[in-house]
Amino acid sequence: MKNINPTKTNAWKQLSTHYEEVKDIHLKSLFRNDSNRKNKFTINFNSFEFDFSKNRITEETVNYLLKLVDEVDLKSAINAYFSGEKINQTENRAVLHTALRNQLDSEIIVDDKNIMPEIKEALNKMSSFSDSIISGKWKGYSGKVITDIVNIGIGGSDLGPDMVVESLKYYKNHLNIHFVSNIDGDHVQEVLKNLNPETTLFIIVSKTFTTQETLTNATTIKKWFLQSTSKNNIAKHFVAVSTNLTMAGEFGIASKNIFPMWNWVGGRFSLWSTVGLSISLAVGFENFNKLLIGAFEMDEHFKNTPFEKNAPIIASLIGIWYTNFFNAETEVILPYTQYLTKFAPYLQQAIMESNGKSVDRNGEQVNYQTGNIIWGSTGTNAQHAFMQLLHQGTKLIPADFIGFKQSLYGDKEHHKKLMANFFAQTQALAEGKTKQEVHLDLKTQGNIDGINQLLPFKVFDGNKPSTSILIKKLTPQTLGSLIAFYEHKIFVQGIIWNIFSYDQFGVELGKELAQKIYKKN
Repeated sequence: MKNINPTKTNAWKQLSTHYEEVKDIHLKSLFRNDSNRKNKFTINFNSFEFDFSKNRITEETVNYLLKLVDEVDLKSAINAYFSGEKINQTENRAVLHTALRNQLDSEIIVDDKNIMPEIKEALNKMSSFSDSIISGKWKGYSGKVITDIVNIGIGGSDLGPDMVVESLKYYKNHLNIHFVSNIDGDHVQEVLKNLNPETTLFIIVSKTFTTQETLTNATTIKKWFLQSTSKNNIAKHFVAVSTNLTMAGEFGIASKNIFPMWNWVGGRFSLWSTVGLSISLAVGFENFNKLLIGAFEMDEHFKNTPFEKNAPIIASLIGIWYTNFFNAETEVILPYTQYLTKFAPYLQQAIMESNGKSVDRNGEQVNYQTGNIIWGSTGTNAQHAFMQLLHQGTKLIPADFIGFKQSLYGDKEHHKKLMANFFAQTQALAEGKTKQEVHLDLKTQGNIDGINQLLPFKVFDGNKPSTSILIKKLTPQTLGSLIAFYEHKIFVQGIIWNIFSYDQFGVELGKELAQKIYKKN
């Protein structure tokens, strides 16, 4: 990859000049002057519609942004990303979460070895194991079938699987899935208090089998388990996802029940791997595989589609436009489905841990904004919480609205009201409400005496940007595509900002100090 400071490119200079020319243009004016604006700024992909039209951009803006990715040589970076080159240079690793969902027969070489056979072998192992648990063939130490699954992990070993299991709750089978992550002892005890050791399976997810939070929780759970039975039965109730066969074995886990991990997969992108075992158990391996297929379809779109019609690339560029030229510092994620209640917290780690960097790929301090603060909630809950800030606050906060054309249970009246709110919010943010419109409303309501007093408080400036992602239906496949969309957005922005997106040294310092403080006490 070329290590280019984006601010030194010709495109950046052109964007800076262009920003001064268009920064005050209102979205209403852009729509008024171009009746075909929505079509021009909409990308259709499978059952997705990505509508970028309510962003403060023009065709000229997009052209300059596309010049920027040409100047930083995004095309060769994408090739390196998918081919297995060690683009995570600070850790000397490839970045190949895309290989985990690869549906092609082509080889992917890492360190002179084709990794696809071992990926397929791991998936087959997940499939067989999931079937044995779900079907009841696998029995606990007392001969009873497994009813509860507890995933013990933290960070990417928790947030991704937890988010997907919650998102696909509609497709869930009879198994009860629980997640233990926080080292807070109250957390693990709250989970354990309603579990039966005879019918519970624990999955310890730790690449090195040394992560403090995970091993502390696993040890506490093991002690709780051994109050009911002997060490000989650990193998029937504990499995691991790890590379450390020795330590997992010492814990009591049978070697055949240790699922592999690979160092070319970052934790926050690992749900596609054996880290997603809890997903496979919750919804069945067939649905887990559909998740992989959906992600692969987005990978192919990203890899092969011309940049001007490439949804992750256009989304990335618009994010650069707001972050580096409008000086926006946050982005809000607004899924209009309660199933995606954990989507924003998942993206917080994926995005902020990846692109929260202040040193570029040349080892120099950056003098421009990188990364974004990611937050959000589900609609319509958000409308009764923080949307006031977006509508009438002083901050520019680009918003992603994620909606579905069909509900899962088919309640058309509820869904009609839900989507009316979806469309109304994006329209209100874009258009606002003028003094004249407020004046007419108050006059119509008969509030003649209070018009002058209330007028300034009821005006909405509008011109607040949003992107609408409209999807036919929430399925394992469309969820896979949606997650992969944001993964590729992370990658593109990291390339433009000239940073290494796939290390996370910022996570380590606090952990090191915590160990020292713990030992002192």
